[in-house]
Amino acid sequence: MADGDGIDDLLTHLTRIGRGERAAIAKVVGETLDYFSETVEEFVARRHAELQAEDLRNDAIWERIGAELRTRRFAAPPLTARQIRRLVYG
Repeated sequence: MADGDGIDDLLTHLTRIGRGERAAIAKVVGETLDYFSETVEEFVARRHAELQAEDLRNDAIWERIGAELRTRRFAAPPLTARQIRRLVYG
């Protein structure tokens, strides 16, 4: 997490209410942000490698990844003002 990323207040708050040191809390927040910023492509590549390491065959891997994709949130791609306007007005 870079300075100026807008989460300093969050870290201060979590340190105050939590039972941990700021560095440990910052690590958890960073991991959480990384988890939710992963693109579909990054997720699929990572999960494919992880599942192959478990000796699963590709047909089982495709099914499992497809099911996991339906339950995950992914970072939105960058949108232009025109694309956003089309989402609103069609």
